[in-house]
Amino acid sequence: MFEIFGNGIFNVDHELWELHRKTTMSIMGHAKFQTLLERTMWDIVEKGLRPILDAFAEQGKTLDLQDVLQRFTFDSITKLLLDHDPRSLSIDLPYLPYEKASGDAFDALLYRYITPECLWKLQKWLRIGKEKKLIQAWEAFDQFIYPCISRTQEELMHKSTIKDEELAFLTAYIKMYNQWKDGDLGTLQTFLRDTFLNLMFAGRDTTSAALTWFFWLLAENPAVETKIREEIRQQLHVKEDENLKFFNKEESRKLIYLHGALLETLRFFPSVSLENKYPLGHDILPTGHRVSPKTRIILPFYTMGRMETLWGKDCLEFKPERWISERGGIKHEPSFKFPAFNAGPRTCLGKEMAFIQMKIAAATIIHNYNIQLVEPENISPATSIIMQVKNGLMVKVLKRV
Repeated sequence: MFEIFGNGIFNVDHELWELHRKTTMSIMGHAKFQTLLERTMWDIVEKGLRPILDAFAEQGKTLDLQDVLQRFTFDSITKLLLDHDPRSLSIDLPYLPYEKASGDAFDALLYRYITPECLWKLQKWLRIGKEKKLIQAWEAFDQFIYPCISRTQEELMHKSTIKDEELAFLTAYIKMYNQWKDGDLGTLQTFLRDTFLNLMFAGRDTTSAALTWFFWLLAENPAVETKIREEIRQQLHVKEDENLKFFNKEESRKLIYLHGALLETLRFFPSVSLENKYPLGHDILPTGHRVSPKTRIILPFYTMGRMETLWGKDCLEFKPERWISERGGIKHEPSFKFPAFNAGPRTCLGKEMAFIQMKIAAATIIHNYNIQLVEPENISPATSIIMQVKNGLMVKVLKRV
């Protein structure tokens, strides 16, 4: 189904991809999934995120907020998919090879796109350079995810009654595998490994990268942070000296200004900053340029978000207001203008889930803490498929509540 590390791209049977898409949409659209998502996110917040922020606030130490947010999204997506909490979001911030492996994987995959194929294949054969790190990342993923899948399968076999919200992902994808077992999918374990890795990649680094840039932009625009804090108090009916502990999906819809600020963040820093396409046949672009089959076309989403022709003369200003309509709701922008979640049939399936995750994390931190940048002048994007902050986002945390 997916050959993630074989040649640097996702090789997908289109009919199987459509089945995968429908399966995932069915799960994420289920009411029990929303309950599971909310419960999982708030559990990770209370047991992982807040204890770390409280500890660093009490000690007065600097903290790499990007690292914390990556651990936050890794633990939550793993718990959500495999009902397993890896506890990477612990106060001692343990080094876990499988939690850090995706960074090496994405780095190597980008390298494959800008390096002659013969060169990276030679490195792969010799097990050196970026390819060595990619092989090590692959091994770390296997050592982590196979035991998780086996344990979950064993629990499924021994349970006399199964709660849909506990095993929705596993049971749905096993059923999907059985529909396609005559195809070239390999073993069930391999199929589940590839499927869950794909979902984990989609739900971990992209969301944490967006949140990291969001807090950097808030530090650069304190008036926006003040408005978000006021909106949280008013819409969620929480007092200034009261901890924010829970809100559900429906209540999150009331946080219009926060939603606009997250959209504005993704306009400036789309989590996937570029994409490339290959036409199957001769085609003509909207610009009138003719392209030949298999011509690599780079779509620079990062650049698109800063184009005056698309966003107006104030395109370089951080203005959440641009996303709010006259009626006070979120203004829709065409996905081909705002491709942060891709566009067309490949639009991100986890878009709604990502916004719930980001709102829970953002609202919790903004209401309960003050985040102060330590080295604001050193902030720049890293060279990666995912738009992360180079060298992390060093901050000091101050408790507000």
